Amino acid sequence: MSRIPATTSIDQSTTKSDQQGSGLNEVDVDQFLGLLIAELQNQDPLDPMKNSELVQQISQIRTISATNQLTDTLTSVLLGQNTATASSLIGKRVTALTDDAENVEGVVTRASVTVNDGGDGGRTIRIHIGDKSVRLDNIREIVGEEEVGA
Repeated sequence: MSRIPATTSIDQSTTKSDQQGSGLNEVDVDQFLGLLIAELQNQDPLDPMKNSELVQQISQIRTISATNQLTDTLTSVLLGQNTATASSLIGKRVTALTDDAENVEGVVTRASVTVNDGGDGGRTIRIHIGDKSVRLDNIREIVGEEEVGA
């Protein structure tokens, strides 16, 4: 009985993945499907994958997809909640800390959403006190309402 060797491309992709330090937790659905297809194409015809193993791997694909969708949904909900919180502070006097670790106190004049530099699509909610910009999570105290024109 002869053994069917794995193709070179599969060995290289495994090696590259190991060198980059990416584990199975970082595999997305497309990568998982690619691995599954490669596994099916290169399996031993005398000892093929059992149907239960295939069904198990397909259920893992669904779990990964559902987890990704849940994460995206929760991220969107959090962004909406933080935006609402920031906008509710407009016209209120707050004490906060700027990105430069400077204490600032004053009336919130506006709120904004900025896209993070990391390229991950993350966003940061900021409030503005005069010419200072403060991250929402750097607010130290909310003193109360005050007329913006006063």
